[in-house]
Amino acid sequence: MSAWLLLIGAILSEVTATLSLRGALDHSALYVVVVAGYALSFGFLALVLRRGMGLGVAYGIWAACGVVLTAILSALLFGEAFTVPKASGIVLIAAGVAVVEIGSHRARGTVDARSDGSDGSDGSDGSDGSDGSDGSDGSGGSGGSDAADAPHAPGALGAAAPARRREDA
Repeated sequence: MSAWLLLIGAILSEVTATLSLRGALDHSALYVVVVAGYALSFGFLALVLRRGMGLGVAYGIWAACGVVLTAILSALLFGEAFTVPKASGIVLIAAGVAVVEIGSHRARGTVDARSDGSDGSDGSDGSDGSDGSDGSDGSGGSGGSDAADAPHAPGALGAAAPARRREDA
């Protein structure tokens, strides 16, 4: 079964469980549906990840579609208000999911072409990788630095990622 079909199963299971929460307030037997739905949803999501879909993409689509479907079905099934701001939010969520999916395809195409991806770059900085050097500094380069071959130590050219600044209150 494809990762996309499994992801649809995860989304539908999660939405069913979430909608069942409302009914479980009056009919406690529905808590079985709630627990089973969430367990099934996470099981499907785990299978999606095993099929190779990235966590950020899978979780983003799963969560966004869950929110959208729950909002729409809550309005249809329970008569909850469906306002312009709620509809606008749904449109923004859908746009966000599309951007994440497009970004994941671009990242896969560029990270593999430039480096092993261990430096966290996606190769989308627009540079040609040339630093103007002729390689005479002992780097063995051919006109550009090769971050993939550089040591991954603090302060090294190929350091994994810059240290994040801690923001204390």
